[in-house]
Amino acid sequence: MSATKTPITSISIAQRVNRFSYAIRNVVAEARRVEAAGTSVRYLNVGDPVAFGFETPPHLIAAVERALRDGHNGYGPSAGIPAAREAVAAEYTSRGFPVSAGRVFMTAGTSEAIEFALTALVDEGGEVLMPMPTYPLFTAVLGKIGGQARFYRLDPARAWMPDLDHLHSLVTPATRALVVIDPNNPTGACYSVATRRALLDFADRHGLPVLVDEVYGDLAFAYDGVHPPMGSLGPDVPIVSFAGLSKGYLAPGWRTGWMAIGRSPQLDSLVGAAEKLADGRLCSTVPMQFAVAAALTGDRSHQVSFRAALKERATVTFEKLSAIPGITCVAPTAAFYAMPKIALPPGRTDEDYVLALLRATGVLCVYGSGFGLPATDGFMRIVFLAPPAELRTVYGLIADFTRDYLGRS
Repeated sequence: MSATKTPITSISIAQRVNRFSYAIRNVVAEARRVEAAGTSVRYLNVGDPVAFGFETPPHLIAAVERALRDGHNGYGPSAGIPAAREAVAAEYTSRGFPVSAGRVFMTAGTSEAIEFALTALVDEGGEVLMPMPTYPLFTAVLGKIGGQARFYRLDPARAWMPDLDHLHSLVTPATRALVVIDPNNPTGACYSVATRRALLDFADRHGLPVLVDEVYGDLAFAYDGVHPPMGSLGPDVPIVSFAGLSKGYLAPGWRTGWMAIGRSPQLDSLVGAAEKLADGRLCSTVPMQFAVAAALTGDRSHQVSFRAALKERATVTFEKLSAIPGITCVAPTAAFYAMPKIALPPGRTDEDYVLALLRATGVLCVYGSGFGLPATDGFMRIVFLAPPAELRTVYGLIADFTRDYLGRS
């Protein structure tokens, strides 16, 4: 080293990394410390059904095993293997949202599909209308690409339906897209037909593409079946749908998702952009794509039992949490999340409560401000995939802790 050169003590990190955080996994660091101190932790922070004993359907596993044995272990087509793209297109079309296989892109989970769409549509400084609470992946992607989130409220007093008046107030010349998460993570809500139509009318009036995260569309347990794709209500509106195998098909670790671009000619340029982005990362995991046709055209009886299990857990969750003094809760109707509200004492935040709960009981949830809500509102997200008996134990711990926590304040 030259005598005149100053040693580098730390390599600089790009500022975009500081534009976002991911609370769902950030809280795990504190959970590890609690475990190291000798307290057993119940992880109710990540929506992974497999971690709670739900099993990937055998015919999906068989399809992947067959692909591996048949030598499908090299690179595949950037946009996805034809059989998977055709199966996804046929599925949407059968549900009233006509999509051609050439407008379907197989991705590394729904997350990559969302990143493709936002990257293609939003320049530096562009604005995207997003629900609040939101799923933090959307804000993470916007942080990376230099976009700005404009949050429209979801109203817990109306079963977490979007506040349409607030949404209308947010449009500016910089608005580039409307994001809808339905069924919703983190609230567990399903939007009514009237609400969905109003969202589509709003987007059509303002010339905005609608980006719909529908990965929980098969898990609308309160409605005894699937939640139809939003595109079925407006096939000619510029709609992009995201879904995958992770939730309704119990294979989150396979990272197999897709983006389906509706038939509106307004989206033709997005198809070209998606092709370019897909080429830039070569392909998503090939063997797992061979399970897509098996999933969408094969036996789905596992979803019937899964929805029944979720409905039972949602009932336990709503009843037990609602009975705790100082806590209110909206009944979930889909997915496996609930978002109760704690009547926090003055000066306390949702993160204060969640971390204190973790340290005292080993119960790990995620504070609502990690999803964009004000920290003083007192919300937290609970994943209710654990067996009902364990959930009753968890809610007993939360009840005892909350009584003491609020009583001390």
